[in-house]
Amino acid sequence: MAEKSGDGRHPPILHGRYELGRMLGHGTFAKVYHARNLQTGKSVAMKVVGKEKVIKVGMMEQVKREISVMKMVEHPNIVELHEVMASKSKIYFAMELVRGGELFSKIAKGRLREDIARVYFQQLISAIDFCHSRGVYHRDLKPENLLLDEDGNLKVTDFGLSAFSEHLKQDGLLHTTCGTPAYVAPEVIGKKGYDGAKADLWSCGVILYVLLAGFLPFQDDNLLSMYRKIYRGDFKCPPFFSPEARSLITMLLDPNPSTRISIADIMDSSWFKKSVPKTVITKEDMEFDDFNEEEDRNGDKSKQPETLNAFHIISLSEGFDLSPLFEEKKKEEKEELRFATTTPASSVISILEEVAKAGRFSFKKSDNKVKLQGKASGRKGKLAIRAEIFAVASSFLVVVVKKDNGDILEYNQFCSKELRPALKDIVWTSPTGNSTVA
Repeated sequence: MAEKSGDGRHPPILHGRYELGRMLGHGTFAKVYHARNLQTGKSVAMKVVGKEKVIKVGMMEQVKREISVMKMVEHPNIVELHEVMASKSKIYFAMELVRGGELFSKIAKGRLREDIARVYFQQLISAIDFCHSRGVYHRDLKPENLLLDEDGNLKVTDFGLSAFSEHLKQDGLLHTTCGTPAYVAPEVIGKKGYDGAKADLWSCGVILYVLLAGFLPFQDDNLLSMYRKIYRGDFKCPPFFSPEARSLITMLLDPNPSTRISIADIMDSSWFKKSVPKTVITKEDMEFDDFNEEEDRNGDKSKQPETLNAFHIISLSEGFDLSPLFEEKKKEEKEELRFATTTPASSVISILEEVAKAGRFSFKKSDNKVKLQGKASGRKGKLAIRAEIFAVASSFLVVVVKKDNGDILEYNQFCSKELRPALKDIVWTSPTGNSTVA
């Protein structure tokens, strides 16, 4: 709970961890305050939800869903949830403080230039693609739920109406009608079941139209008349839209979800790829460049792998891995893979180099360490993977492969589809016949 200091003049302290400041905004069920983490000094947005109000209208499941979703979707273009606390009467969300306001405020001043709208749309699609890869569908995308940070980067927020893939009915579709009327897809209105990903893309199409035009594609004072226009896909693009923008919006606002454009095709469209910001040296590129290749200038042999002592062996043992006690992760969402081998270190490195080349990765080695980095950016930047080789005995090695950067889902897909098949012939198998890959 929030406690005031004895003299009542100091800001209230929440759970001994956060100093609450001024109110930033409020809605029907929540108030948002500026707050400061007393330990780190970092500013956050503290969303305070009254339990009684939420329970009264039967929205507690919605609040729980929002918490679950926000823990799953950590992405540069999604507002980050730092932690959740609760008292007898309130739930507190400590969230990333986004200082630039709503994207809606920018549009309210008039339509945006096409190059500026494109940058926002690229960031929106990146965030939504990430959500969909996790089986999360937002279902209430609109400019009011898109915030801007102080650098002008877009941040998706308000996952209160979102759904998981677990919410799909036996027909593989969602059936709950929700969203904001002007941004909702025709199949959602139809109440016959809908694909959450396709419905989100329709909303993205409406948002893009609004960014470029400064007004909605489907407008009518009568709600039923507006729904009819949405259902028919009855809209017109202003003459100042470029041909590429007009084409993309038409494919996004296709009233038939089965023929509506996919995220992959959006990203491959000429309008989306046009005027992508100039390439700059990213943090991961700098780290990769600093990973110097071992040069054998004098014909010397490469250094031998570091020999593991008993403590190291125990710490590498999956049975002694304590991380699950501190972090909830699905079994398949591992950031590290370990295996034993009797193959020489040089052969292991050669196999990893072949995997890198086959999978469009850059490759560097240094002593008995290697690093692979994707040449193309993924959902969370370039996927970077580091492998380190240790000796248990002169002819028995342990190899540890870790994700250094990028999306954990892409890392796990790389391990299962590319790395494991390449390693299958060198992985040591115990006398009981069990593989050592962990």
